[in-house]
Amino acid sequence: MSENVMAIQVITPAGVVYDHHATYILAHTIGGDMGILPNMISTIAGLQISELKVRRPDDVKHVDYIAVNGGIIEVKDSMITVIADSAERNRDIDVPRAERAKLRAEKELEEAKAAHKTDEAKRAEVALHRAINRLNVSKHKEA
Repeated sequence: MSENVMAIQVITPAGVVYDHHATYILAHTIGGDMGILPNMISTIAGLQISELKVRRPDDVKHVDYIAVNGGIIEVKDSMITVIADSAERNRDIDVPRAERAKLRAEKELEEAKAAHKTDEAKRAEVALHRAINRLNVSKHKEA
């Protein structure tokens, strides 16, 4: 592998969601945004529910977007591994399903707040955040 390229894998319990090379990765970690370049110092960080942006080496304008629902990212020897409960590439997101999930989460959140059910409200907020993340990532056009 070239010294200006790194490998990235996004893995979920269902298997490998993404396996490519990259020249730059932007991850939104619990501690803030992390820009990753080849040969970066080894690190591990928790991920927010957000998008992962991967600039590919085959075309400087080509960027892949992956909706990641939390998890961890490990950077080691130009090998980046993301382990998440769930993740989807923008081209694989079922938009109508994500829209239904958003509506369902909004309804559950409203009902939980009205009934003063804190735990249920927190779960509904996470479900809503995940649905919105998937919808936002689905809007990125394939390069």
